[in-house]
Amino acid sequence: MTSDQLLQELQTRGLLAPEAVVKLRREALIANKSAEELIYEHRLVPDDKVAEMKSQVLKVPYQKIDLTAFDIKNLELIPEETVRAYAVVPLGKQNGVLVAGMMQPDDSRAQEALKFIAHRERLSLGIYLVSYGDWQQIARKYSPYKTTIEAVVNSLNLKPGDNRRTISLEDASKGNEDAPIIKIVSDTFKEAVQSRASDIHLEPQQDHLRIRFRVDGDLKEVASLPLELIQPVTSRVKVISNLKLDETRVPQDGRFRATVIDREIDFRVATFPTPLGEKVAIRILDPSTGLKNLDDLGLIGGNRVAAEAGLKKPFGMILITGPTGSGKSTTLYALLQTLNNDKVNIVSLEDPVEYFVPGVNQSQVRPEIGYDFASGLRQILRQDPDVIMVGEIRDGETASLAIQAALTGHVVLSTLHTNNAAGVIPRLLDMKIEPFLLPVSLNLMLAQRLVGLLCNACKAPEAASPELQKQIGAALAALPKELAEKYQAPYRIYHAPGCPECKGRGVVGRMAIFEVLRMTAGLEDVVNAGPTIPKVLAEAKKQGMITLREDGILKALQGLVSMEEVLRTTEEARV
Repeated sequence: MTSDQLLQELQTRGLLAPEAVVKLRREALIANKSAEELIYEHRLVPDDKVAEMKSQVLKVPYQKIDLTAFDIKNLELIPEETVRAYAVVPLGKQNGVLVAGMMQPDDSRAQEALKFIAHRERLSLGIYLVSYGDWQQIARKYSPYKTTIEAVVNSLNLKPGDNRRTISLEDASKGNEDAPIIKIVSDTFKEAVQSRASDIHLEPQQDHLRIRFRVDGDLKEVASLPLELIQPVTSRVKVISNLKLDETRVPQDGRFRATVIDREIDFRVATFPTPLGEKVAIRILDPSTGLKNLDDLGLIGGNRVAAEAGLKKPFGMILITGPTGSGKSTTLYALLQTLNNDKVNIVSLEDPVEYFVPGVNQSQVRPEIGYDFASGLRQILRQDPDVIMVGEIRDGETASLAIQAALTGHVVLSTLHTNNAAGVIPRLLDMKIEPFLLPVSLNLMLAQRLVGLLCNACKAPEAASPELQKQIGAALAALPKELAEKYQAPYRIYHAPGCPECKGRGVVGRMAIFEVLRMTAGLEDVVNAGPTIPKVLAEAKKQGMITLREDGILKALQGLVSMEEVLRTTEEARV
C-alpha cells in the first residue's frame, strides 16, 4: 500500500481530515519519510487503527504484538538488516512454520526476502500484518549497541523541559562530562569499527541527535539521542580530538588514535557549524581494512598486467581517476606499497595523510599557511626522491610540476578527477600542459568505480532478463575473443537476497572495477595530432583496453558483483 493509498483510505474512513492529508503529503515529500511514519510520530491516528484499516484493505490478518511476552530468541530467526530494510519482524516458529510480521504485506521484495529465509531453514511461512510502532519496538531490540545507548541515556535521568536547553559548554570544557557520555562516545566508535563503517556522522536535528554510519558506501541511522546530549557528546569528541571547545562558529579539523578491538585505529574528525549545533563527521582509518594490495583491489587479468608493467618503468606518471568515493586513495596506497622497499626513497604529499605507511616519508599539505601541493612539490625535489606521491592534481601549476618531476627521472603517482581513463589527456591539456610533454611523461591512466561485493553465503545464479542478455552480449562482443569465449548465452547473473552472514544486506564490502589505458606509440600519434576523447577511445580499443563497464560485466558474470549495479554505476562513464 503506497503512502497516497494509505492517506486516501484514512480520509475516506474519516480518520484523517482532508487538510491533514494535504499537510502529510507535503511533509512526507520534504522529510523523505513515509506517511505512516509521520502519522505515528505526530500521533494523528492510533497505531492499531491504521494497522486494522490496512488489514481490512489488504486482507491480511493483523497481529498486535505483546512486547512484554515477546521471546528475545525470536530475533535469531530474521537478521536485523532484513528487519530494517523490509519492515518485517520475527514473531516465532511454530510447528515447522516461520511466523513473521510485515508492515507492508504487499511488498514483493519483502515477501521474497522472507521466503528465502524460510526456505533456507526448511520452514513454511506464515504472515501477519503488524503496526509501525510494533515493528519499530522489535527492531530496537536487535542491536546491543542501541540497547546499551538507551540504558546509558536512561541512567542520565534527563528531565523534560525546553527542547533547546543543553548542558553548558563551561561544564563540558572543565572536563566534568559524566561517565555515561564517555561511554556513549566510546561504544559508538566500537560499534562503527565492528560494523566495518568508514565514517560516523553525528548530526543535530530539531528534536534529537542522529548518529549514522556509512557502511559499504551507504549511510544508515544506528541511534538517536535526546536533544540534551548534542553538546556533551560533541564536546567529548572535540576533547579527545584536541579541538577548541569554545570555538563553535567555524569548522575545525582534528585527529586521534585509539585502540579498538585490540588494534590501533586512527580517527579523523571534522566539525561543521549548523544552527542546531555542530555536525561532526568522523572518518575511520583502519589499516587492516583500508590498506590493500593489488590482489585485494580486484585488479585482475589484462588490467593487472598493464598496471604492473607501468609500475616497473623507472620514471613517468601514473594517474588514477574517478569521482569522489570511488576508492582512488586506496588504489594509490596499494600502488605505493608495491613500490615500497629499502632501495627507494618515497615521499608523499597528502591532504590529509589517511594511513601511515612504514618506510614512506609522508607530509600533509596546509594551504592556509601557503604549503600546498605546488609548493610542496618544489620542496620534495630537494629530498632526493625516487617515487613521489601527490594526493591530487587540482590545478595547472601542480600538473606542470608533476610533469616536470616525471620528466626528470621520478615515478609520480597521483589522482585526477575525470569521468574515465580516456578523459585524462584532454583534462591535462585543459590545465595548459603542452601536448608534446604528455607522451614522454605519462605512463598509465587508470579509472575506477566501486560496486558491492556479493555475499558468498547467499548469492545464487539466475537467468538474466532478455534486456540484460542483449546488453551483456553487446559488451562481450567488444572484448578480445579469448575473453568473450568464456561466456556463452543465455547468460546467468547473480543476486544475493541477504542472510545472517551478511546481516541481510546481500553484500560484504566493495570491489573496484577498472579500466587501464597505457601510453603507446599509437596513443602518442593521437596526442600529437590533437586528441579528443573519441580518438583516444578508438586507440584504447586498438590496444585492447577493457572499459569500466566491460570489467564490471566480467566480474558480474563470475558472480562477484551485481550486474544491475555495474550497469548503473558505469552509465555516466560511457561516451
